[in-house]
Amino acid sequence: MELSMTTIHPDRSGRLNVAMVGHAFMGAAHSQAWRSAGRFFDLPLRPVMQVLGGRDAARTSAAAERMGWNDCDTDWRHLVTRDDVDLVDICTPGDSHAEIAIAALAAGKHVLCEKPLANTVAEAEEMTRAAEEAATRGVRAMVGFTYRRVPAIALARQMVAEGRLGDVRHVRAQYLQDWIADPEAPMSWRLDKEKAGSGALGDIGAHIIDLTQHVLGDDITEVSGQLETFVKERPLAAEHAGLSGASSGGPERGQVTVDDAAMFLARFRGGAAGVFEATRFATGRKNAIRIELNGSAGSLAFDFEDMNVLHFYDATEPAETAGFRRILVTEATHPYVGAWWPPGHGLGYEHGFTHQAVDLVTAIAAGTDPTPTFADGLRVQRVLGAVETSSDTRSWQEIPD
Repeated sequence: MELSMTTIHPDRSGRLNVAMVGHAFMGAAHSQAWRSAGRFFDLPLRPVMQVLGGRDAARTSAAAERMGWNDCDTDWRHLVTRDDVDLVDICTPGDSHAEIAIAALAAGKHVLCEKPLANTVAEAEEMTRAAEEAATRGVRAMVGFTYRRVPAIALARQMVAEGRLGDVRHVRAQYLQDWIADPEAPMSWRLDKEKAGSGALGDIGAHIIDLTQHVLGDDITEVSGQLETFVKERPLAAEHAGLSGASSGGPERGQVTVDDAAMFLARFRGGAAGVFEATRFATGRKNAIRIELNGSAGSLAFDFEDMNVLHFYDATEPAETAGFRRILVTEATHPYVGAWWPPGHGLGYEHGFTHQAVDLVTAIAAGTDPTPTFADGLRVQRVLGAVETSSDTRSWQEIPD
């Protein structure tokens, strides 16, 4: 198909030059995705890892060489205006998402922005307006709720849409980690409200809000929440943390200004009742994303720590043989799986990021808006804001449209 001048630079037809800002944990995951997307999937455009952005020249240069980027840049404001860039991938802490994304969209660059979309509802609203205006010029924007691209989750959404669960009555969602359960674990930017916006609520709670709305095909309309901070101060990190998040603490201490755990009740527009929990203090749970839907005709259950499996209960079967069925989601007919390995050869954490890149590149080439859109990210941000307000005021809060 013929692509518009605003979508792809006319001098490099068939390529999509990518710039990425940030090169820590998420930067490494996104780099893996850009490296592998075009090698396993037949894409309409070839992603090129053109330039990596970071604040420290030496560290950014080393990361670019290690992860396969062609060039590096220490000024994101310059990076988003470069003629050799078509798309800007934002992997920075939340306090810079809005500024970078809005500038990139204004410069005519497509944008992929990590979740949560912003640190505040006001920032998310501004980003959404910028994305909607940019779309009129053929410029696309997507927020990175990557777990949507896990094949078992994609299959769950498909089964709900087909009516296999009937009327969904209960939504149960947890995101459980334990990486700061030790009270002497050092401070990081994720524990600083100015940089992160919120703690477990926004960092991991945002994922299960998006996943349940996505799988159910329905929106949360009202919440009642409670936030808890169990450890109020921690040692400042004495050294840079790697991908594991582990680092040693020094003698000085800093204040934790975000929540350690978030719990809330929710009502969905279609009538389902929801129970949500997000915590980084669930000792022994490393990355447990647990979702269960109970409907009039069946149930679905998923846990990311067994990510290639979806459990399905068909309530229409005879009672003598009814029971939860374990579906191994590795068949070529399952979402995304056909591009990878033979049946039974499971996928891992990194594959969701590759699927995200595939879907984004495909949408850009087709001239359509990729999902989740910035408007979807704003919807999640409004739920986050309502949970925080609810916890502060001990009241139910409606989610504005």
